[in-house]
Amino acid sequence: MNTSQQRNLIQKAGFGMLSVVALLTVLPIVLVVGYIFYQGLPAISFEFLTGLPREGMRAGGILPAIVGTIYLTIGTAIFSVPLGVAAAIYLSEYAQDNLLTRLIRLAIINLAGIPSVVYGLFGLGLFVLFLNFGTSLLAGSLTLSIMTLPVIISTAEEALRAVPQSFRVVSISLGATRWQTIRRIVLPESLPGIITGVILGLERAAGETAPILFTVAAFFLPRLPDSPFDASMALPYHLFVISTQVPGMPLKLQYGTALVLLCFVLGMNLLATTIRSRARAKRQW
Repeated sequence: MNTSQQRNLIQKAGFGMLSVVALLTVLPIVLVVGYIFYQGLPAISFEFLTGLPREGMRAGGILPAIVGTIYLTIGTAIFSVPLGVAAAIYLSEYAQDNLLTRLIRLAIINLAGIPSVVYGLFGLGLFVLFLNFGTSLLAGSLTLSIMTLPVIISTAEEALRAVPQSFRVVSISLGATRWQTIRRIVLPESLPGIITGVILGLERAAGETAPILFTVAAFFLPRLPDSPFDASMALPYHLFVISTQVPGMPLKLQYGTALVLLCFVLGMNLLATTIRSRARAKRQW
C-alpha cells in the first residue's frame, strides 16, 4: 500500500468516525423529540389549546399558560433586545480596547454562565420586593431580560466584528459618519448573527422555570392576565407543577404541555432561520 492509499484510508476512517459521533449526538435528540410527539399528540385538541384549566388542572386547557409564555417572551424582547444590541454596538464600534472593556467583556461572559435560579432570586429581591412590582409579568420580563442580556450582547458583538473592516473604511471615506456607517452598512450586514443571538436568548427565556417561579408564575390561575402587573401562568412552570405537584394528573396532559412548549421553541427557531436565510442572501460578502 503506497502513501496516497494510506492517506485516503485514514481520511475515510476519520470521516467515518465523525459520522458515527454525529449520529450518536443527534439520535438521542431525535428519539426524545419523537417520544414527546408520540405521547403528547393525543392530548392536543382545540379545547386543550384554547380552554381554561379546571378540576385542579386535571381537565380543560392550557390557554393561560400559553398566553403567559408569549407575554413573557415579548416583554423580554422589549427590554433586552434594544439594550443588548446597543451595548454590542458600543463595545464593537466605539469602545477602546483597554483594560476596562476587557473586564466588561469578561463580566458578560461570566454572567452568561450564572445559574438561572440566581437570576430568579435577584429578580425577587429587586423587582418584586424593592421596586414593589409584586409577582407580575413586568417583574418576570425584567428578570428574564437581565438573564438573556449576556447572550445577546456576546453574539451581537461577534456578528458586528465579523463585518469586514473595509466596509467601514469605504463608507467613511465617501463622507458618511460613523453612526451612518453603522446604521446603513454594519447593522444590515451583521443582522443574521444578531438574530441568532436574540433567538438563543429568547428561547432560553421561554423555557426557564426558576426565574419565573420567584417573580411571575402562578400555581393555578384560570384566567388571562389583564395588565403587566398581573401574575400569570407559564408553560415551563405549569409543566413542572402538573408533573410533580398534582396527584393523579393524566400522563398525556403532561406530555401535551411539553409538546406545546417544544413546538413554541421550534417555531421560534424556524422563524429565526427564515429571517437569517433571507438576510444572508442579501449579504454583499
